[in-house]
Amino acid sequence: MSPLSLCVIAGDGIGREVVPAACRVLARLRPDIGMIEAEAGWDTFQRVGQALPDATLATARACGAVLFGAVSSPSHRVDGYRSPIVALRRALDTHANLRPVRPLGGIGRPDVDLLIVRENTEDLYIGEERSDGDTAEAIKRITRHASERVGRVAARLAAGRGGRLTIVHKANILPLTDGLFRDSVRAAASGWPALTLDECLVDTAALRLVQHPEHFDVLVAPNLYGDILSDLAAAHAGGLGLAASLNLGEQCAIAEPVHGSAPDIAGRGIANPAATFASLALLLRHHWRDADSASRLDAAIDHVLAQGIRTPDLGGDASCEQVTRAVCDAVLASR
Repeated sequence: MSPLSLCVIAGDGIGREVVPAACRVLARLRPDIGMIEAEAGWDTFQRVGQALPDATLATARACGAVLFGAVSSPSHRVDGYRSPIVALRRALDTHANLRPVRPLGGIGRPDVDLLIVRENTEDLYIGEERSDGDTAEAIKRITRHASERVGRVAARLAAGRGGRLTIVHKANILPLTDGLFRDSVRAAASGWPALTLDECLVDTAALRLVQHPEHFDVLVAPNLYGDILSDLAAAHAGGLGLAASLNLGEQCAIAEPVHGSAPDIAGRGIANPAATFASLALLLRHHWRDADSASRLDAAIDHVLAQGIRTPDLGGDASCEQVTRAVCDAVLASR
């Protein structure tokens, strides 16, 4: 295995098109990084009985870095099936989800450049539910450890940007859980005294993200709120088809485009690889700490989209292959 290695999981649907495209781009940027293919997803589950096979998890742990495409889910409950991406996030302890919102190639609002940092391991997403007749309950778990941990990530990133961090919560209604999250993040952020630290109720944050997204720089939120707000904010930057994300841990990271497996267009050669490329740039910048390669890739994506080389979902007529070739050429030209 190379000193730096990437576990490549294409998954289902268009993941099998956009992930190989991103691997071609990475080979131009960083030929020293080894790439090891592994499998996960619904098709994998149907073949081997595991959506995230043990061998895949072992490869991901050994590499410490994963490029994950997209997975399909069964339309009904299937015994033994669990979301492979959720399982992978937990297994690798990638506790912070980074969702940047900025226009790519002139697509989206030019005045928006924000980052949502979402706690990635707890809240209602722990999946502990129970029902009794006509009543159902779900456990919302917030811990000081997880909240302080994501607070440190958010504060560090905010200090490197505009210097403003907004804590999103609903502590007026949930004083124990959301109150603990808010107070823990405040305590963690105290290590960066130059930060401008404020807080915002989640409903108000949603309103401001719609009306005045330029008000924000970095937002940090519990899992559920961060999930909802990051998809909402993506509307200012071309939608989910251009939305990149990085699941970041202390030792491991998972780059993951936000879009789904899109079975309706899979195999037609028109999938948009831009979000996967942008997710790869996040991995380069925040996990491998290679800001130069990340900036070159971001600039290449912007250049290609601004030139009008766009897939049909963005109003263009380019194929996934044409966009990929153009980004590869732009990356090579930037050396």
